[in-house]
Amino acid sequence: MDHQLIAQAGAVAGGIDSQTVIRAAALIGAGLGAIGVGVPGIGIGIAASRALEGMARQPEMQGKLLINGIIFAALMEALGLFAFLVSLQLFGLGKAPL
Repeated sequence: MDHQLIAQAGAVAGGIDSQTVIRAAALIGAGLGAIGVGVPGIGIGIAASRALEGMARQPEMQGKLLINGIIFAALMEALGLFAFLVSLQLFGLGKAPL
């Protein structure tokens, strides 16, 4: 066993400071937060298809289904925008000098 090699490996691993770890975590979080931007689109599509299906089955409920569908789509879109803003803030934290 080469003790010098083990000592060098320990010195390299110990050389990572907390600022680098914070930046790396912020950039990873920004990437994960960016996934949250696209996911509400799937939810809006599912909600719209179910609303159209309900309108086809009961045309007299069209007004209520349309209003509720618009409200739910707005809520889902707001969650997507929130995820986008959090992602931008984390990306800025990862790139900013600490």
